[in-house]
Amino acid sequence: MKKVRFFLVILVFLAQLAQAQSDTASKKFHFDFHGFVNPHFYADSREVVGGREDMMLFYPKPVERSSGLDINDGWNADLLSITARLNLKVSGPDILGAKTMAFVEGDFTGSTNASNNDLRLRHAYIHFDWGHSRLLAGQYWYPMVVEDIMPNTRPLNMGAPFHPYARYNQLRYTGRLKNWEAIAVAMYQQDNMSQGWIDDALVSSTQFQRRGGLPELHLQLRYNGPRLLVGAAANMLTIQPHIFTQPFNYTLYDSQWNWEPSSSINSTLTTFTYSIFLKYRWQKWALSAQTLLNNNLYEGCSMGGYSVITHYHYPGIGVPSDGVARYYKPWHFNTVWLDFGRTAGHWRPGIFVGYGRNMDDHSHTLGGGSTEFTYVGRGYEIEYLWRVQPRIGWHANEHFNIYAEAEYTFAQYYKKDYFVLGYPANANLYKLEHDPNGGVGNLRLMLSAEYRW
Repeated sequence: MKKVRFFLVILVFLAQLAQAQSDTASKKFHFDFHGFVNPHFYADSREVVGGREDMMLFYPKPVERSSGLDINDGWNADLLSITARLNLKVSGPDILGAKTMAFVEGDFTGSTNASNNDLRLRHAYIHFDWGHSRLLAGQYWYPMVVEDIMPNTRPLNMGAPFHPYARYNQLRYTGRLKNWEAIAVAMYQQDNMSQGWIDDALVSSTQFQRRGGLPELHLQLRYNGPRLLVGAAANMLTIQPHIFTQPFNYTLYDSQWNWEPSSSINSTLTTFTYSIFLKYRWQKWALSAQTLLNNNLYEGCSMGGYSVITHYHYPGIGVPSDGVARYYKPWHFNTVWLDFGRTAGHWRPGIFVGYGRNMDDHSHTLGGGSTEFTYVGRGYEIEYLWRVQPRIGWHANEHFNIYAEAEYTFAQYYKKDYFVLGYPANANLYKLEHDPNGGVGNLRLMLSAEYRW
């Protein structure tokens, strides 16, 4: 039944589009309808951490033994077409001296794994271009995703988690002076949400950013010449990691005390991420690269996050007041990637290489009552990560192509050593150390075809 409704919606949409083109021709509007269908086969040598039926691959799962066997080891495969895409570009008359355009695009990956095959909004924005400056309002690429240098890989992850991959609702201003561009962005989350606690349950929600009081802010400066694009960017995110909608009762922790929350419960966390990127083009070849000094880029489908140190204060042990205090600290996962390949001709070979390292020192100042320590984000249990991904593509023409790729991703996991500190003696504390047996790799083999119109 859902498929029937889907096809009816598409037919109605195309009929309305054709009618709109006829009705608005005299009003100087121009409509461009495009899209593609791209069935994608992939096979993995072990279970992976990912999304959208694991098409969005991040890294292999660690060794998990049952009866002496690694239950995450072993080949599995799938064939999907959920990344098929439809888009509509509308060019209209000049407004306030600017060329105007609106763009809407969707695919069928849904917003979660449970909604695969459902139509999902990818882009939806209006655009004003004065020549020397541009203004964009709506849903578009996360600005740490520099569209001009995106890896030319075919899988859904597009180089993630080494390369960010996300779209945000935003207001973006671009100023131009010859080959120089300055970009300022204010944005809010939608599909890519922060992690935090609502009524003591760890969830993903846009509320954490909204309660932080500020949009996510981004500044970028770049030089875009005939062959060379090079730039630098800085990003600031403010969230409130704990939100309480019910009366807070600490008897859940200890029946002897009815603690009141301290002022630090509603405190915010501000993190900064920095990037340097470049692209060099010559003849039929291109080289792209980017490095991320990443403090908390979980929302951008990259690595990073924050840690939470929680003190539960008991009376009678020299603590001036009862209650709880939480302290937040970003942890760093720096990444670098490179993509090199041919951009024209029938045969287009290429290769993507990525590396990331956890830069957190795993040392924390603890003390005072009972202390609990928690990591939030993606990849905190990984010491370092790397990927090599060669590809070969055959382009019959601008409408049809076939790609074969092999993607090997290796993750070196930490081991957890639990230790006791503070009061009571069962405090949830541990440190992460190098695990000589913690390295695991996944080989993904991929074959895709794409038909564009």
